[in-house]
Amino acid sequence: MTAFAFRHLTLTVLVTLFAFAPLSASFGQAAQEQPAQEQPAGYSGLADLLENDVTRSELIDELRRLAGERVETTPTPAPESVSFARRLAGMTHYAAERVVAEIAGIYHQVAAFDRSAVSAQAASEFGSALLELIVVIVIVAAAIWLLRSIAARLYARSSAWVERGDGKRLWLRRGGAALSCGLVDFAIVLAGWLIGYAAALFVLGEGGRMDTRQSLFLNAFLVVETFRVVIRLLFANRYDGLRLLPVKAEDAAYWNAWLSRLGGFVGYGILVAAPIAATYLGAAAGHLLSGAVYALALAAAIAIIRQNRQAVRTRLASMAERSNVGFIRLALGTLARTWHLLAIAYLTAFIVLMVVRPGAALGFMLAATVQSIGALLLGSLVSTLIDRGIAMGIRLQSRTRQQFPMLEERLNAFVPGTLKFVRILITVVVLAIIIDAWSVFDVFAWAGSESGMRVLGTFATITLIIAGAVGVWLLISSWIEHRLNLGLDGNSVGASAREKTLLSLFRNAFTIALVVVVTMITLSELGLDIGPLLAGAGVLGLAIGFGAQKLVQDVITGVFIQLENAMNTGDVVSAGGITGVVERLTVRSVGIRDLSGTYHLIPFSSVDTVSNFMRGFGFHVGEYRVAYRENVDDVIEILKLAFEDLRKDPDQEPFIIDELEVHGVTEFADSSVTVRVRVKTLPGYQWPVGRAYNGLVKKRLDAADIKVPYPHLTLNVGEAGQVIETPSGKSGSRSTGKPRPARKRVSGPRKAPAQDIPSQDEVDR
Repeated sequence: MTAFAFRHLTLTVLVTLFAFAPLSASFGQAAQEQPAQEQPAGYSGLADLLENDVTRSELIDELRRLAGERVETTPTPAPESVSFARRLAGMTHYAAERVVAEIAGIYHQVAAFDRSAVSAQAASEFGSALLELIVVIVIVAAAIWLLRSIAARLYARSSAWVERGDGKRLWLRRGGAALSCGLVDFAIVLAGWLIGYAAALFVLGEGGRMDTRQSLFLNAFLVVETFRVVIRLLFANRYDGLRLLPVKAEDAAYWNAWLSRLGGFVGYGILVAAPIAATYLGAAAGHLLSGAVYALALAAAIAIIRQNRQAVRTRLASMAERSNVGFIRLALGTLARTWHLLAIAYLTAFIVLMVVRPGAALGFMLAATVQSIGALLLGSLVSTLIDRGIAMGIRLQSRTRQQFPMLEERLNAFVPGTLKFVRILITVVVLAIIIDAWSVFDVFAWAGSESGMRVLGTFATITLIIAGAVGVWLLISSWIEHRLNLGLDGNSVGASAREKTLLSLFRNAFTIALVVVVTMITLSELGLDIGPLLAGAGVLGLAIGFGAQKLVQDVITGVFIQLENAMNTGDVVSAGGITGVVERLTVRSVGIRDLSGTYHLIPFSSVDTVSNFMRGFGFHVGEYRVAYRENVDDVIEILKLAFEDLRKDPDQEPFIIDELEVHGVTEFADSSVTVRVRVKTLPGYQWPVGRAYNGLVKKRLDAADIKVPYPHLTLNVGEAGQVIETPSGKSGSRSTGKPRPARKRVSGPRKAPAQDIPSQDEVDR
């Protein structure tokens, strides 16, 4: 079995249909020679008239008018009102009745056949005509054998010339040589046909006239041998170089032999044997013989199909696995499992049509086959182009990708789905064309009817609505991404955190609203009443509003917080009594991570005040306490020197945006004097800059021997100026002989408030 067996079988059927094209005319001519068996031409027209529902109703009305009865005018049912199931059932019922009637008619004709009706003179004429026919056959066969023997050397040399070639143009050499030899082979057939006609007219005929049987044979010879020329052109089992199909020699011999035998059996049986039998033995014999030829040919074809079923299935499945085109892969996979059923159904339908409608069967089968194959080829071509488009994808320019980073990905995500939808639509159109070709259902008439236009219009409207919605969503999403990524070209600054948050929320809300609107419009186009849906949605929204007041408050407060730019993701804020970094922000709640790493989810209904430490700039406020005995001016100078050291630090200098602000002495405590300064920084950097500055201040104070007071106990004993100082919690005394009441004063510096705001490094982590 070859790799292209299915293609060979399809080609065989098509060529066989071409070969049998003159069958109807020849058989009709033979039948007309029997005047007693001729049927009136009006019967066929009357049958066609009664088959049509509309014309049958009109005929009944006309007959009633002629009879003088009153006819009630009733609207004639439109053709599209008949359902597809009724049409199919009517067709199968009609075909079955015609087949049964034809078989019954043949049976009755055979049963009524009287041998005595065949006279001795007719038998003698039949024997004489048969002898002359045999002479013509021998002459034609001898001429063909002689001419092909002479042309064999040409075929062999052409095949050898093709096999010596190589390279990319080998197919051109093979095709040219094969077509040339095919033309020579057809010329030999034509010469044999002309020789046969010459022998029948001038050797056996009287006065340049030939017998009808000889004409039938010569016409059948031309048709059958032309079919065999095509078979030899495709397979060329004796000459490998002239074989157009890439198959092995044994496979070529197999198919060449079987197809030639089937073509000769059917061609000569229908075009020669059946008309001759109808002429001399009656129409019943002709019908019986043609039915036997069809039955035997169908049985042989089914046997060949079943014999090669598994081999063809394996080959088609292998071709499907290697195919990169989804449509072709699916078609080949389906064909691998069902090809034998389709082939048997095709041949059976052909035989049934030949029995039911012998005059129109060949034309109908030929037109339906060509239309079906053309639709499949065109659909496969378009599907292949679509699959290649899916594989290539869409490539945008680098600048466009920078401004719209997600646009290319979204297009490549939507385009394949769109192209797959188009491919499905192409498949439906191809199936509709095939159904229309086989007259199962008049698709184009339905498409032009009111109901068809309504369905197609609704489908087109819904498709345009969905396509428009997708286009609008892509446009809005691309604009939002452009705003979020503004500044990648270096000519402008990037989007702020507030813009990112608001645009992300807007995109989500717009997507939800667009989906709801498109769904409602689609349902309305499909004929559904969306009024109850809208009313139900309103009632549901009202119920949710009353039952979830806290949720509504969360959403409303969150919307205004976002509009007022109170906080954004990454900000350090205080909200709801929690201070930390904003990690998640929605329209209903905010997620804050505090200094200890605890994550807090705070609904906006619980937020009365938002304190944002990340707006515009920040201050490190430093309050430093020194003893009363220290010179305040020296302390301020030391703080300035520490600030200069801070400005020299490359890790901190980029975050300082102003000079040191010295507020001076701000407080007289029990045992210290408070001096306050302030360092202006970028927002969020006040804490790391403040820690670095505190370290430098400590170093400067230690170098200048300026003590920072700590909690201690002071005892004033004896004369003025004699003071004993001990650390807090200790006791000290100096005896003077006369103890005096001592005034005890305990003082200590006030502790600085703990800063639980995380550093920027911790925020980054």
